[in-house]
Amino acid sequence: MKFLAKVKQNIHRHNLLRQQGKVIVAVSGGADSVALLAALTDLGYDCVAAHCNFHLRGAESMRDMRHVEDITAQIGVDLYIKDFDVDARRKETGESLEMACRELRYNWFMELLDRDFAQAIAVGHHKEDQAETFFLNLMRGSGVAGLSGMRYRNGLVVRPLLDTSRAEIEEYLREKGLDWIVDSSNASDDFARNRLRNHVLPMLEELFPGAVDSVLKSMEILRENNDVYSLAVSNGIKPYVDEKNDEADLAALLDNEGFAAAYLFEYLRKEGFNRSMTNSMLECSQRSGGTFTSPSGIIRDVDHGKLRAPRTKRAGGLDITEVNISRDIFEPLRIEVSHHDVSEFRPERDANIAYIDEKVLEENHRWAVRHWRRGDRMIPYGMKDSKLLSDIFADAHLSTSSKQALWLLTCDDEIVWVAGLRASAMFSIGPGTKRFIKLKYLG
Repeated sequence: MKFLAKVKQNIHRHNLLRQQGKVIVAVSGGADSVALLAALTDLGYDCVAAHCNFHLRGAESMRDMRHVEDITAQIGVDLYIKDFDVDARRKETGESLEMACRELRYNWFMELLDRDFAQAIAVGHHKEDQAETFFLNLMRGSGVAGLSGMRYRNGLVVRPLLDTSRAEIEEYLREKGLDWIVDSSNASDDFARNRLRNHVLPMLEELFPGAVDSVLKSMEILRENNDVYSLAVSNGIKPYVDEKNDEADLAALLDNEGFAAAYLFEYLRKEGFNRSMTNSMLECSQRSGGTFTSPSGIIRDVDHGKLRAPRTKRAGGLDITEVNISRDIFEPLRIEVSHHDVSEFRPERDANIAYIDEKVLEENHRWAVRHWRRGDRMIPYGMKDSKLLSDIFADAHLSTSSKQALWLLTCDDEIVWVAGLRASAMFSIGPGTKRFIKLKYLG
C-alpha cells in the first residue's frame, strides 16, 4: 500500500523506531490513531495500545472506549485503559482543561514505557495537524522554532504519520475494513484549533488550492533555517562563554553584539528559560544582578555582569541529572536503550556500548549522569581493583577539554560507565544473567 510505504519511509528517514522493542501507541479511536496502530502492526512492530478515558463526554466517552476495545481485538494487539478524574487534577493544579488532560495522559504513557521497557510512544499527528500548529503558533507570536511545528521525534514521543494527510489515512482504513469514531467536540468552535480546522484551513484551500501543502513546505524550510540559525547563534555567543565553567560574560555580550538578546535566548532555551527571562538577565547584568529559575528547575545567577554556571533542583547536585536506564535517554546526552535475552548476548568491543544485567531494575537504585570530578574512581571491566579516572584518562591521552566533556553514568553515586571510553565491572553479564540491557552512546 502507498500509505504503508510512506509511513515506513518516514520512520526510517527520521530514525523513529527500531524493529526490536515494544511501542506504546496512543489510541483514541479516531481515524489517525486507529490508522497508526494498524500501520505499525502491519510493518511488524510490537505494539500495545493505550487508551485514556477522561469521562468528559458522558456516554460518548464510553462509546470511544468500547470502540477501541473492538479495534484492538480486530487488529490483534493488547490494550491498556486508564480512567482519569480530570476535575480532581484541575482543582489540585489550577491547570486548564487541555493542559490537565495532556499531563495526565503523558504521565501515564511514561509509566507504561517503564513497565513494558518500551522504546517509544507513538502518536497519530498528521499533515493537517501540523498546518494547524503553524497557524496557532503564528497567532501566538512564535519565533522560527515555533513556526517549524511539531518534530517527528520529541524525546520518547514519535510521530510516524506526520507526512500523511487525513484523506490518505481514511483511504487506508477503508481498504483495511477498519472503522473509526468521530469526537462530537471536533465540531465545536470553542477551541482555537477547531476553528482553524473547521473554517480557516478549508477556506484557504478553497481560495488557494494546495495551501496546506505549501504551508508544510514552508515549515520544512523553516526547520532547516532554524538549524542554520541555531548554529550561527552558537558560534556568535562562543567568544563570550567560558565553556569550562559554563559561564557567560553578559556585559561584554551586550557591549559588542547587536543580537545579544537572540544569542542569550538560544544559549539558554534548552534549559527551559523563555525570551522574557533571558531579556531580564541582560537587564540585570547592567545592575547588581539576580537569580532566575526555569520551569525545568535549572537555576542561573547573574552577578556583576556574569551569567554563572547552572544549578539544578532535579537531583540535589550541581551537575547531576537523574535518568531512567529502562528506556532511551535524550537529555543531557543521547543513549539508546534496548532489552535482550541473554541468549542474544554478543559483546562488541566498542567503548560507545555498555551491557548491564537487567536484574538491577528490580531494585530501587538511583541512576544519574554527570561530568568527571577530581578523585573519581571506578573498577574497570576486567579488573578487580578500583582505578582513578584521571589515570584512565592519562592512559587514553585525553586533553583537558575532552575529559571535561565526558559523561559518567552512575548508580547510587558509583560510576558504572564512562560513556565512549570505558565500562566498569558493576552489574556485568555473568553466569546468573537471564536478561541484559544494552546501552549505546550516541552523543
